[in-house]
Amino acid sequence: MTVAHHVAPVVADDAEAAVRILRADGRRVTAARRRVIEALFAVDEPVSAERIADGLDGLLPRSDVASTYRNLETLEQLGLVRHLHVGHGPGQYVLAGRERREFVACERCGALAALEPAQLDGVRAAVRAATGFEARFSHFPIVGLCAGCAREGGHAHP
Repeated sequence: MTVAHHVAPVVADDAEAAVRILRADGRRVTAARRRVIEALFAVDEPVSAERIADGLDGLLPRSDVASTYRNLETLEQLGLVRHLHVGHGPGQYVLAGRERREFVACERCGALAALEPAQLDGVRAAVRAATGFEARFSHFPIVGLCAGCAREGGHAHP
C-alpha cells in the first residue's frame, strides 16, 4: 500500500515562490522542474504525472514522464506537493499548501469531487466510533458511485 509522505505542507502562492523554496533548500531549479511547478499552478484540480508530461493538453511544453515523476517526488519530499489515489488509475498530484480538500470518487466513470474537510466530519465521527481510527480522505478518497452512475442503475461494490 502506498502511503503519503509525512511532511508538513508548504505554501507557495505562485510558481516563483515555489522556485524560491526549492533554492532555499539547496535544490537546483531545472527547466523540467520549473515546468512541473508551472503545470501544478496552471490547474485547479488533481493532475496525473502523465498529463503534466504531456503538457496539459498543449498548455505547456511536453516533457519526459520519468523526469516528471522524479520532480514530483522531490516536490513532495519538500512539502510543496502531495499525491492522492483515485480508483485504479495513476496517482494524482496537487499543490500541498493550496489543496486542503478531501475527495470522493466514482468507481464507474472516474468523476472526482472535492469537499472541504469539515463536510466529512460526520463520516470521520462514524469511523472513529466504529474503529477508533482518525480517518482522512485526502490520500485515498471515499469511493462509490456518483449521482449520474447511480441513476443509471449502477451498484457500488460492497
